[in-house]
Amino acid sequence: MTRLIAVDWDQSSRTSPANPSLDRLTSFVAIAVLLASSVATVSEQSTVDGETGEAQRTAAEKLASVLPAKETMVGAYMGAPHTYPSAVRFEKEGAYDFTIDPVHWKAQPFKSPVYYGARVVRWFTGGRTGMMVDFIHSKAIADLKKEAAFSGTLDGKPLPPRAKISEIVKKLEFSHGHNLLTLNGLLRLPNIGARLSPYVGAGAGVLLPHTEVKLTNGDSRTYEYNYAGPAGQALIGLEFRLSRMSVFLEYKFTYAQYEAPLSQMNGSWLFLDIWRQFQRWMNGEEPPGGHVSTRLSSHQLVGGLAVRFAAP
Repeated sequence: MTRLIAVDWDQSSRTSPANPSLDRLTSFVAIAVLLASSVATVSEQSTVDGETGEAQRTAAEKLASVLPAKETMVGAYMGAPHTYPSAVRFEKEGAYDFTIDPVHWKAQPFKSPVYYGARVVRWFTGGRTGMMVDFIHSKAIADLKKEAAFSGTLDGKPLPPRAKISEIVKKLEFSHGHNLLTLNGLLRLPNIGARLSPYVGAGAGVLLPHTEVKLTNGDSRTYEYNYAGPAGQALIGLEFRLSRMSVFLEYKFTYAQYEAPLSQMNGSWLFLDIWRQFQRWMNGEEPPGGHVSTRLSSHQLVGGLAVRFAAP
């Protein structure tokens, strides 16, 4: 009896083994939750990193688009000049040789034909040095109402030492216009921030004015384009760079040494008038009205817009 009781006690005191299927299911669920949590965390971090990387790339692209680079620019501008007074000499062999000093020049930049300019710029590798072809259409109109000193002769007679210019000269202007065509070298200075780019430049070229001259003692007038001599300029500017365009503000100092032929003809188009002048020069013909000569030095303040094209 005692032995049977002992045996029954031992069997009743054993712990029933756990369900292996339930253990495996619980473990699987725990692992799945852990993996899901890890994947979500990694995914979220990747999204943040991706957004940050995209933003960085966009910012870098925008910055690259406004920094100086190897490129071509085509631009146009308007402005206002101030031209210093100068002495003007008229000479024609056997007819006259006299000087007016000083002649004051008016610009009238916003009265037709208006002041304007056009340019083509090529910046080289790195965008720090470049070349520019620059055309300026300015005006220089003599103020004939002012008095000036006269010296020399007209029709063999000495001129009065002082008189109103209009008493001797009926027309004296370069109003279609005081045109300068120059080739310039450019140098960019260190940037002011990402978008502001200062620069300097200088160059030389030719004068292609529309000369309009008539004396009070004759009926003939000169009214045509011509080549009149050399020209030069120095400049300093500030460029504000947008993604594909640039706005610029610029100061120029221009110098023009005139010796304009007086053909006593009414001209037409620039290239036709220049061609006629070249033919006269090749044939050794002197201008019928002689020459008018002066020196025009001008301060010019201009502002404009340019389109940029990436260089190949």
